[in-house]
Amino acid sequence: MGIVQLTLQDYESIVDLWRRAELPIKPSGRDSREAIGHQLASGSQTILGWRHGGELVGTVIVTHDSRKGWINHLAVDPAYRHQGIGTHLIEAAEELLSRQGIMVVAALIFKENRASMAVLSRAGYTQDPSILYLSRRASKDA
Repeated sequence: MGIVQLTLQDYESIVDLWRRAELPIKPSGRDSREAIGHQLASGSQTILGWRHGGELVGTVIVTHDSRKGWINHLAVDPAYRHQGIGTHLIEAAEELLSRQGIMVVAALIFKENRASMAVLSRAGYTQDPSILYLSRRASKDA
């Protein structure tokens, strides 16, 4: 039981967990096997997971742009929530980014993802009212 670094070989388990956790995913776009493989190969993304008895029950995608770190796709299986797994994943992400020299960590979460909002809030993350997130996407699956 505990934190592990995931690889592309874990792809099916990762996507299955995201579905159980009801994360909005784009399996034919940026969350496809090919896209995740490319992201992992780039060296700027790490996927951490939490295993319980061999089963993947938590994930977080950790990325950075050399200036700011990002926590994405924080997910815990609903059957394993309220056990501190999300907090452990956040702490592991922050530690990884700190070792890489990243001093600012931000999180991107969907408004509907109240579970992630709650655990990040408890971890000291606050919404910055001066920042508005804008994006331009190559496609609806990007």
